[in-house]
Amino acid sequence: MAFDISATDIGRDLADPIREERIERVRAKIDQLGIKYIYYQYVTITGRVLGKAVPARHWERNARKGIQTWLGGITNVAADMHGNLYGFSANAGESLAMPDPETFVQLPWDKRMARVFCTLYHGLEDAHSPGMYFTADARGNLKRFEREFRDAHDGLHLRLGLEPEMAWLRKTEDGGIFPYEGITKTYAYHIGQFEGARDVWTQVMEYAEAMGLDMVQSDVEDAPGQIELNYSFDDALKTCDRLTTYRQIANEVARQHGLVACFMAKPFMGAPAMGCHHNCSLWRGDDYQVVRTVDGELPGMEEMFTYNRGGVNEFENKEDGWIPTELGRHALGGALKHIGALTALGASTVNSYRRFADVGLWAPIGANWGLQNRSCTIRISSPDRFEFRAVDSMVNPYLFCSALLKAIDEGIREKIDPGAPEDRNVVEVMQSGEDVKLIPMTLKEALDALAEDDIIREAMPGRLYELYDLMKRDEWQRFLKEVTNWDVERYLDCLP
Repeated sequence: MAFDISATDIGRDLADPIREERIERVRAKIDQLGIKYIYYQYVTITGRVLGKAVPARHWERNARKGIQTWLGGITNVAADMHGNLYGFSANAGESLAMPDPETFVQLPWDKRMARVFCTLYHGLEDAHSPGMYFTADARGNLKRFEREFRDAHDGLHLRLGLEPEMAWLRKTEDGGIFPYEGITKTYAYHIGQFEGARDVWTQVMEYAEAMGLDMVQSDVEDAPGQIELNYSFDDALKTCDRLTTYRQIANEVARQHGLVACFMAKPFMGAPAMGCHHNCSLWRGDDYQVVRTVDGELPGMEEMFTYNRGGVNEFENKEDGWIPTELGRHALGGALKHIGALTALGASTVNSYRRFADVGLWAPIGANWGLQNRSCTIRISSPDRFEFRAVDSMVNPYLFCSALLKAIDEGIREKIDPGAPEDRNVVEVMQSGEDVKLIPMTLKEALDALAEDDIIREAMPGRLYELYDLMKRDEWQRFLKEVTNWDVERYLDCLP
């Protein structure tokens, strides 16, 4: 029997007439902008960007047939501490990276170049799932989970605003234990310090706006080199794509200036960490509007410059101040119930938990919610949204948002009550010895919480949970087997 591609996920997606219209619009953009090469990129389980570059003259063929890439790319083409490739053998098959035409945009630092995000599928020759979604692709999963959430809740959807803190570092002349220093000093909001980094952050802002990020406000913060540049909120997938774009822009600007664009959660103890707070609201109704961040011809697809600005915020209680609506409370209840497993995805590295251990420096530790209470992991930061704070700048946002949607979905379906908001400072309560529930304080604790959470693991279908757990348990074991500078300084000559 001949293989019927129309019965596969890839066949159904290719048959979408909107896709064909977008493919044609991309060709027009290629010709208008003089694009010579296109990066076909996808995002790995840990949030890295992989892919291939192809001459733009092959656009139509690649848009309809995809780009072949090894299945194990999704685990960073990396090996565990024993030298074994994570989850895939060297002889594993190929996946198909199918470009999402609506994400096509020119690279402002080299206008011959463009990029497009891809969704991953099993190859058509795959023995078990030919042409079906490759469910280890967290970005592809979020696309589907967004649609499912809307369908299950009469058009309700998550809109998201992120706070992508990061550190801009340069090498020190004398080296040392940590041979990097910030390009700014630890004076939060200090315009003089911000001015000293102006050449860097203005270049990031200009590149970002050329790629469709609606930049809204920025400042220098109180860790060495720490700068936060914010862009406007939008539907979850588009906001996550913009975070990935922002990271790539920062990396390019750092390369041009001989700096390091550091997204590591905690490069300096005794100073605040690099958080990536997720500000969440729940809406019904849509009104997609083009936000013109550049003059003249848009340097990419119109969808890259479009933001959802209409509808009703179902989280905000306009009659009762800062206490959310009933639906909003249920959403909080779902997130609170699954807070440990969510932390395993939001704080995804060994280093992430240095942020929580260094108490009193803005990071949350309480497994609770509160009104303007930064010691709580879930904070009502404004009457119209809640902020999930146990997320740092190493997060894979697609994976975390998929899990958050699953938690909120259960909260709404089961009408989970989050209880009363916490008004105490959780750090002070903990230090006093009083009883208070904390989020996981090590990566291992968080992974154990994830292992016990069936709902959050629904956001990690197929082999995704297995692969994430494999990579992160290996990271924990590597950490335990490492002799650090702390060990040497503490124990080298402590006896007799």
